[in-house]
Amino acid sequence: MSAESASAIHRNQVDLLDFVDWSSVEILNQKNGHSLPNALKQGYREDEGLILESDADEQLLIYIPFNQVVKLHSIAVQGPEEEGPKSVKLFANREHMGFSNVNDFPPSDTVILSTENLKGKPVIVKYVKFQNVRSLTIFIEDNQSGSDITKVQKIVLYGTTQEPELGLSRSYRATLLVECGLLGKAIDHEYVQ
Repeated sequence: MSAESASAIHRNQVDLLDFVDWSSVEILNQKNGHSLPNALKQGYREDEGLILESDADEQLLIYIPFNQVVKLHSIAVQGPEEEGPKSVKLFANREHMGFSNVNDFPPSDTVILSTENLKGKPVIVKYVKFQNVRSLTIFIEDNQSGSDITKVQKIVLYGTTQEPELGLSRSYRATLLVECGLLGKAIDHEYVQ
């Protein structure tokens, strides 16, 4: 099954990179020197010379926790035409997965990446399945050519946070309003109780 491709990211969708809990990110089967930050972190992922590469076989298993609850709208996965990912399974809020049990759980969505997708065109996910995401597990099952090495140049997750005002909690927004002398004014009355 292939997910719908996005021609453009919706105006209110943002790159969820700033909401990744980097201290808890995990990846299985990455080649030394060709690690996940090359494809996921800002600055690295823009450098076409840096890639994430599989090690023992073509599969990669990536666990990305977020520092707050997010809504995932779409994903962009770039890679070379031959060794770029093909079948990608996405699991919302599924922790402690390994290659031995990844097929024991139904994915929240499965996407089949096209050549257009590998050039950066995002794929819209089943949005209803990604409404309250605390973590995302990405299972790259195979690549375009069936070779033993999968290469990923860039991964971008698009969505929104549950807190629409830049991810700020209600209590923090209230603190900001107090410090700015705006508490009690009509500006943000619906958030301050």
